[in-house]
Amino acid sequence: MLKLAPLIVLMATSPITMAESNNELQEKGKYLSKLADCYACHTKDGGEPYAGGLPFNTPFGTIYSTNITSDKEHGIGSYSLKQFDEAMRQGIAPKGNLYPAMPYTSFDKITEEDMRALYAYFMASKPSSQPNLTNDVTFPANIRIGLKAWNLINHSPKEFVANRSKSDDWNRGNYILNSLGHCGECHTPRGMTMAMDPEQHYQGAMIGNVWAPDITPKTLIEQGWSTKDIEDLLSTGYSRKGTVVGEMYTAIYHSLSKFDKSDLHAATTYLLDSDKTLAGKPLTFNMNTKQDKGHQLYIGYCASCHGVKGEGKPNFAPGLAGNATLAQNNSINLLVAILFGIKPQYYSTLVSFDDMPAYSNKFNDADLTELVNYLKASFTDSPIRYTKSEISALRKEVEENQKSASH
Repeated sequence: MLKLAPLIVLMATSPITMAESNNELQEKGKYLSKLADCYACHTKDGGEPYAGGLPFNTPFGTIYSTNITSDKEHGIGSYSLKQFDEAMRQGIAPKGNLYPAMPYTSFDKITEEDMRALYAYFMASKPSSQPNLTNDVTFPANIRIGLKAWNLINHSPKEFVANRSKSDDWNRGNYILNSLGHCGECHTPRGMTMAMDPEQHYQGAMIGNVWAPDITPKTLIEQGWSTKDIEDLLSTGYSRKGTVVGEMYTAIYHSLSKFDKSDLHAATTYLLDSDKTLAGKPLTFNMNTKQDKGHQLYIGYCASCHGVKGEGKPNFAPGLAGNATLAQNNSINLLVAILFGIKPQYYSTLVSFDDMPAYSNKFNDADLTELVNYLKASFTDSPIRYTKSEISALRKEVEENQKSASH
């Protein structure tokens, strides 16, 4: 009987231990789901969490995110761990191949341990009976079997491999941003088959009507980003280098702002490719003469909000001195902001900005050229200056992209 005592104790305590272990796994999965920004893509405006229905405009039509709650009929509640893993890594669901709008080309690097945690979390999520919407895509994208061919050509699942020559923080940042965070899905250019080009990793790409900027270490350092600048932007959506808007605003709100301190530091270490705390560059202000037409336009239309020296106004308008959007090698995002304005932005209880009006009906191409050149000359170290014909062509491109994005 004495020999049975340990077994009896084990049997009595195992269910509790297992429950505690499962709860811990679910909590870990909850945190990982934030790193992966699952909520933002799988929750439509005003919809139930993770119930899908958010539209994604692609060159082939509109794709809707799916219900990933634990509902067994409309969600993924009937998925086994193996099926969940295959959907996440290979883009293969029980009912067929997924469109690569689902970032399985990045999720393939998620560790098995983290995948189990994600599975535990979603299997315990609140079920939603919201049916999935039918995608509105054109030939040949409407033929799912074609996705098998796309996978054969463009996707070979790879495990995450740490770089032994780099620090633990750098490798953690690499893992977070390139697997769960799937940053490359927006910031890496795509080739003819719409697959990410690994040779141009993080070098910037068009997403809808805006430019997801180059976030390579070389460019960030050239633009004068400090360690604090990156950490501020990722955690709050605002730094002395500017603010985030559009899709990145959503990513900050639901995902990046939820990173714990160690993961935030790791992400910054990877992005700047430095374990040192970088100071960055002083903010740029090169005052042009009052005779400059661009200066006159700036004083007339911009200075009341952004300041004569581009210093901005707290909780009203961000500063322009040293602003990263102005420093980009292309001015797509700058023209989008000037021509179509920016909605009010709320970042935290301490930081928010008023809306920026649209000036598409105010500036002709000549005025726009003068203003853009003034902004770049006054508030950045960029040598880029535009001719009127270059701005005219860029404006036409931006306006066409805006029309496509609004449909």
